[in-house]
Amino acid sequence: MKPMAVLLNQYLDENNWKEPHAQAYPLFQNRSKNKLTREGIAYIVKKYAEAARARTPALFPNPLSPHCLRHSKAVHLLQSGVNLIYIRDFLGHVDIQTTEIYARIDGEMKRKALEKSTNNVVSGKLPEWQSNAGLRNWLKNLGR
Repeated sequence: MKPMAVLLNQYLDENNWKEPHAQAYPLFQNRSKNKLTREGIAYIVKKYAEAARARTPALFPNPLSPHCLRHSKAVHLLQSGVNLIYIRDFLGHVDIQTTEIYARIDGEMKRKALEKSTNNVVSGKLPEWQSNAGLRNWLKNLGR
């Protein structure tokens, strides 16, 4: 059994969620035994992100939100070669154009990575033709 399945099984056992009556209640609850709200999940993520950031600040962006985690997952799926249709379904988007935003972001990330890796290829010196006044003058008058 995979680690996440083991943890989920343990959670189900500890909270008696395997009993038939448990089907009527939310699997993940807040303190009031109601389902977790969007704000409740954001609070939990923020709380643990701050604790983790206190230990290793460089590993966690500020701010970190559930949307940030969702966004990261979508980009990682795309970079792993998962088809946009599957990513759309995973994220629950109705329109594929919403999901295509991640494809554009991935393209931008690739461009930046390429630029960063090729910075050392371009010399900081001016090219030789810059010092040739005759050639520069000829190029200026070329289209006249």
